[in-house]
Amino acid sequence: MDQAPIPATSSKMQTFWRRLLSSVLLWSMVIGALFTERLFSDITFLVVILLIAGFGLQEFYELCEKRNLVTFKIWGMIAACGMMVSSWVYLSGYFVATRSPAQANSFETSILIIFVLGLCVRQFLSRSNTMGIVAISTTLFGIMYVPWLLNFFQKINYYPFEHQKSGHFYLLYFIAITKFSDLGAYAVGSLIGKHKMIPRISPAKTWEGFGGAILTSTLLSLLFAHYGQRYLQGMTWFHAVILGVLLSASAVVGDLIESLFKREAGVKDSGRFFPGIGGMLDLMDSLLFNAPLMYLYIRHVLAPSPS
Repeated sequence: MDQAPIPATSSKMQTFWRRLLSSVLLWSMVIGALFTERLFSDITFLVVILLIAGFGLQEFYELCEKRNLVTFKIWGMIAACGMMVSSWVYLSGYFVATRSPAQANSFETSILIIFVLGLCVRQFLSRSNTMGIVAISTTLFGIMYVPWLLNFFQKINYYPFEHQKSGHFYLLYFIAITKFSDLGAYAVGSLIGKHKMIPRISPAKTWEGFGGAILTSTLLSLLFAHYGQRYLQGMTWFHAVILGVLLSASAVVGDLIESLFKREAGVKDSGRFFPGIGGMLDLMDSLLFNAPLMYLYIRHVLAPSPS
């Protein structure tokens, strides 16, 4: 006797709960490490972002290789680690006394300039690769897409607020708003989603899910503003609404961009690290897009720095 097919709604709910459990467990460990003893917290933070940058960049280069694009993978990995570690050395305050946002950006730009020049020399010395423009472009874009965007996590975490732990709380706030946006979009889209957003890129995304993402993020943002105002310097209900809408909309765009990369490479997930989610890029796509937006809003609106 043939078995009755499993309802699609049941399968979607199972995927939803796997995604929720994976996200909660992972980010609970990451966030928990931020609020322990400072040296342990800072070292753990560095190790975590190095692992995220390394695995995420590897997955990106593998997507490029599936499209038969040449990359300088090892050089890209070295540059990613160098950027993350050198930024941590500067921003953590253990080795440099003065840490202004402008100086941090200049420091990071110096690292990128050295890397770009190094890529050109690497291609100049290559005897077999005749696709220099492609190799340099894909390698550099990988650096900009993963570790450079991820580096804004450090800039948020170590931002020179008046309250010492405000950076930790804004990092917690930004991660929570972004990931609950993903969950809100998935939950609402699975239950009542009918109108497709961009089916040629992501057939599962709907306008109903997009509305669910904005509503979920905005409500959570208002809760943070109400209960965490003591630690979120400059936060008001007005900023909470703006950030809830901004971060949720940008999260959807970030997810669509990664979906575009995966569709071109002919894969469903960037990897298999997390049950119900996929690979590291599947976990980080929306966060990578939102990190610079959160940092810029902090620096220029919530807590402007004179330097």
